[in-house]
Amino acid sequence: MFTPKSTTQCGACHTDFPALNDMGRQFKLSGYTMGNDQSNLPPIAVMLQPSYTRTQASQPGGAAPKFKSNDNYALSQVSLFYAGRLLGPYASKLFDQETATFLNKIGIFSQTTYDGVTKTWAWDNTEIRYADMGAIAGHSVTYGVYVNNNPTMQDPWNATPVWSFPYSGSGLAPTPAAATLINGGFGGQVAGLGTYAMFDSHFYIDVGIYRSLGTRFQNNMGVDPTGEAEISGLAPYWRVAYTTPVADATWEVGFFGMSASTYPGRDMTAGTDKTTDFGFDSQVQKVSGSHDITGLLSVIYQHSNWDASQALGNTTKASDSLIECKATVDYLWDKTYGGAVQYFYTRGSSDALAYSSSVTGSPNSDGFILEANYLPFNKNGGPSFWPKSSVKLSLQYVIYNHFDGSTSNIDGTGRSASDNNTLYLQAWIVF
Repeated sequence: MFTPKSTTQCGACHTDFPALNDMGRQFKLSGYTMGNDQSNLPPIAVMLQPSYTRTQASQPGGAAPKFKSNDNYALSQVSLFYAGRLLGPYASKLFDQETATFLNKIGIFSQTTYDGVTKTWAWDNTEIRYADMGAIAGHSVTYGVYVNNNPTMQDPWNATPVWSFPYSGSGLAPTPAAATLINGGFGGQVAGLGTYAMFDSHFYIDVGIYRSLGTRFQNNMGVDPTGEAEISGLAPYWRVAYTTPVADATWEVGFFGMSASTYPGRDMTAGTDKTTDFGFDSQVQKVSGSHDITGLLSVIYQHSNWDASQALGNTTKASDSLIECKATVDYLWDKTYGGAVQYFYTRGSSDALAYSSSVTGSPNSDGFILEANYLPFNKNGGPSFWPKSSVKLSLQYVIYNHFDGSTSNIDGTGRSASDNNTLYLQAWIVF
């Protein structure tokens, strides 16, 4: 989530953006509607991400169409954001007081993105929600209803998939073949309706249902539906969490998950597969003086029954399991200089058909992500001609101990795990 130019500085809601602090989580829980109405400008922001990518070994045939085998420069992304009250500052100017008060409780987070690698535009993380506050049996409650296009994007913590570290990565470097379905498997392909509530600023609950969008709609929104898993009926999503102050820090622990019956490749001729993801997460954050420290832990276990995929020849097994783990520490000093380290780990059942892009047929990958950040405008704001702008300069290095089961070349045909190690330089320019 990015702070639009017409509101406060990025550092008010973020630590190492886009990671949220307590104020940022409250802004999200309140439906993106917190504001002081001091500006007549709509809540619009623009993000540019120029980048450089170098892998330890070149990629034969090029990193992507029209790119070299190594040492690639790209404008990775251009994103347009509309984030705030649905009608911005205009509700009170267009409607009577009562209607404007209601409309100002409806917020939106909308991201439209140009992908500089694939050279395409598409809708990105998008959500509309209504939020309000009240009391139940003497307990304060912040509650709301949302519609979005990516499961977990509504979550106020950074330990669930959509807004988890790494917050960006190269689209011109090899990435492991395996990921759980809830970790990016439905982004932009679905519509979800859900409701959430935070009780006494401690207990959080969120339940929702998702269904796949039609191919024509997806194409119109810039999403290619080819080969995607189509949800049969509705897929439930659930989330519970508990958060509390601990000394000078804020601690959260929770569970989340999703279960979906899907048609593989949108092919309905062989019935459905059934995939269920169970997630555990925890976040500890301390913002004190010049120090912003965030610790993140996420574990997702996935079990899949491949009844349709096996019949269609997409898998060799009738069922399998996959587990993803991420442990991250992110530090920011004086709102300006930062560093992060993550250990990531994926293990699962080998399947030469399910993981056809893996030379070994294995989904097993693990390694480290090291990142250094410099945010020159995060503390005191941008230059005088655009004080709400922000810049984040990042140097990221990804180290693989295992990559799709490989640690060294296999029969001369595969890359070693370390061949995929990636140096990634990027500037986030937000204004």
